[in-house]
Amino acid sequence: MKNYFVYIVKCEDDSFYTGITNNLERRLFEHNKGIDKHAYTYQRRPVELEWFEMFTEPSQAIMFEKKIKGWSRRKKQALIDENWDRLVEYSKNYTQYGKDGETSTS
Repeated sequence: MKNYFVYIVKCEDDSFYTGITNNLERRLFEHNKGIDKHAYTYQRRPVELEWFEMFTEPSQAIMFEKKIKGWSRRKKQALIDENWDRLVEYSKNYTQYGKDGETSTS
């Protein structure tokens, strides 16, 4: 059975990159080696693994990667920190909770 990994790395510029691979160790090496000059991480090396999840079904991994890529930075950080309360809070509507996650008083 083949495994697939959805992962988040933190780049040198403090940004996050989310990806998918079937070989996590190789993929981290590739990010840090700078194989593709057009890749997001190329100018932001080195990268450091912050989080990953393993899947056995490629379609589930792809779906989860796409979902995470649409998340805000703070929501990704909550996932990395395993702060489930914040993850739920940051999943709520922005008009109710605002960009910083605080409840609007207006």
